Amino acid sequence: MDRDLEQLHTALNSIKVLRSNVGQVFETVSSGLRADHGEEGKENKFMLELQELLTTVNNNLRDVETSVSSLTPPPGPFNLANTTYLSQETTQERQALYGQLVNSYKWTDKIREYSTLAGNILATNSVNKTYKTFSTTKRRKTQTSNHNVAPDVIENLITGIDRLFPDVTITAPRPFAPNPIIQASLGRVLKAIIAFKGLMIEWVVVKAHSESNDLWTESRYKVFRKVTENCHAAMCHFHSPTMPELAVRSFMHWFHSYNTLFSSPCKRCANHLHNNLPPTWRDLRTLEPYHEECK
Repeated sequence: MDRDLEQLHTALNSIKVLRSNVGQVFETVSSGLRADHGEEGKENKFMLELQELLTTVNNNLRDVETSVSSLTPPPGPFNLANTTYLSQETTQERQALYGQLVNSYKWTDKIREYSTLAGNILATNSVNKTYKTFSTTKRRKTQTSNHNVAPDVIENLITGIDRLFPDVTITAPRPFAPNPIIQASLGRVLKAIIAFKGLMIEWVVVKAHSESNDLWTESRYKVFRKVTENCHAAMCHFHSPTMPELAVRSFMHWFHSYNTLFSSPCKRCANHLHNNLPPTWRDLRTLEPYHEECK
């Protein structure tokens, strides 16, 4: 009996360690690149840190499987049995033991429930596609690609955006063509070089006004590199092959919110600076400013 309790205690400790390390992995992923990663090779440092955490979680999971396999399966439904009376104890240590047992069971039940739901969702959303053979009796009309449109259509779209935001100055270093490149300036705050592929945004780079208009060279300022990363995320978020014009207008409406990049405080911490940076993220719905660590 004492041996069974010792094995149970070892298994619970293994689960507790696994849960703590998994929480640390999610916290690291949500935080992303931090200031303590430095400027040089920060992506590699972040990936090495994440790889080390995942290796630790994998080892913890192996320990949990080993400790659980050594336990004797209960003859019937497993419950807390007499440990429920621990909640009536006046000793603080025994009360804490009861709480830990309850939390462990709740955690394992949630894992079982979430894994079942995830399995059902993956089963209903199969990535397999069926294709019809070329020997069909009816031929469908080929839809016009958003990549192949007349230059005047793109010119009308960009002209409409220029009229929609009076404080945004749009110039075209490359004349209007099927795949134009424009420069959108937000007053004296920043400028963005935006490359189109037909009616869809293909690439965005944000820089200071004093920097070059090279599309493939990132800004030397960290604040504008952060804004560029967020622009790429917003570009993917607003992407819509079925409604490309609305997608471009939605992106430009979101981009226009950066006209207060250096004047609006963070919505969560109410500070203008955090890690020597202003709020470089704008909420995709409310357009409210947030620091990278506060979003």
